[in-house]
Parts: sequence; structure tokens; C-alpha cells
Amino acid sequence: MQVVRIYSGDDGESHFQEIDLPFERLAEAERTALENAESIHFRRYQPGGFLEWHTAPRRQYVITLEGQVEVGLGDGTKRVFSAGDVILADDLTGHGHTTAVHGGKVRVSVAIPLAD
Repeated sequence: MQVVRIYSGDDGESHFQEIDLPFERLAEAERTALENAESIHFRRYQPGGFLEWHTAPRRQYVITLEGQVEVGLGDGTKRVFSAGDVILADDLTGHGHTTAVHGGKVRVSVAIPLAD
């Protein structure tokens, strides 16, 4: 399963990294390794919504459920994430990233903060 990690580099900028979460066999299914989570919350962003430069408030998975989001980095790189895409927000320091609702639809996401 592919996840895009946003992390803080040694240069103080946020970067994208594609990582694969390996699956293990479990009876009649497969699953990834268990990770401890603290909580879960859902968010709804209206079309045109934009968050200026910010770092992740904590290490967390963010999954887009509806709509799209565009994440921008300091070097000008931008990526659009759609329903079903999983981001591991891990840029806790530095310049951070921007997020913008992409397209004319409401974006709904779920954030799952990871326990330390």
C-alpha cells in the first residue's frame, strides 16, 4: 500500500517521500503492521479553502475521503491528493507546507494522530 510521507528535511523544508506499507498474511486477509493511534477526527473544507504555510501539528495519517487537496512545498512542488489517498504528515519542524482545496467540491478528510 502506497502512502506519501511529508517530512522535514535537513534543509528546513518539507519534502514528499513515497513509502510502501508492507502487508502480512492474517488468516484469510492481509494487513499492515499495527500502529498505535491517539484519536481520530473528521474535517470538512469548503471549495476555495487554503491554509498558509504550516507544519503538521503532530505525526498523523490524513486520508482524503471526498474531494481533493493540493499540498504545496517550499520549492514550488505541488501534488494533488484525491479520495482514498493517504498522507503521513511528518513535517513537524521547518518551513512546512500549504494545503488548498482543489477543484470545486468540498473536501472531507480524516486525521489519525499516531501515539508516540
